[in-house]
Amino acid sequence: MEHKSALIFGSTGLVGSYLVEELLKDPVYSTIKLFVRKRIGYNNSRIEEFIIDFQNLDKHKELIQGSDVYICLGTTIKKAGSVENMDRVDHLLPMSIAKIALSNGSKKLAVVSSIGASKNSRNYYLSIKGKMEEDILSLDYQAIAILRPSLLVGNRKEKRVSETISKYMMKAIGPLFFGKMRKYRAIQGKTVARAMIKILNEKSGKAIFESDMVQELGM
Repeated sequence: MEHKSALIFGSTGLVGSYLVEELLKDPVYSTIKLFVRKRIGYNNSRIEEFIIDFQNLDKHKELIQGSDVYICLGTTIKKAGSVENMDRVDHLLPMSIAKIALSNGSKKLAVVSSIGASKNSRNYYLSIKGKMEEDILSLDYQAIAILRPSLLVGNRKEKRVSETISKYMMKAIGPLFFGKMRKYRAIQGKTVARAMIKILNEKSGKAIFESDMVQELGM
């Protein structure tokens, strides 16, 4: 059996935390590297934690080495403080990580984007995600997976009031979404994490996966 190493950026977020759990169940990955701002404290021999300065990735370039790259980074306008700062976290940072990992020999990459992402969108958030997608897809990886989940639900450490309200609304009207509208149903963070792993283990090439496909792959 091939034993690979996984690099995870955003391991403390909703999808990222589930991703760590799911990777620990997968014997394909002998090493799971977490890149964090402060130590999490996992007690598992397969996990390595690296405290890095995300604003100066070049200082840590030699650490960003592994088979598969998983990027689950994202912020809110409230937390970022400005659209410019949000662009740094949701667009420029993933691109920098992807470039460094590629130069160090990584072969496959999966990144969480958003339903509706488009660089031409009038919505700043969707435009930022769209620019990130376009830049990531231009890189020469053996496989690139862009996942576009709808409203994410699950046990998030950071409480977001707007998401809590949306979650209850989606629970009520979600069943009404079928056919082409199915992709707008809320999706569990764990489901997205499972889909990321499945895609990188089984598929090659570059592709965008809409939320309904992510749901199917992550079941």
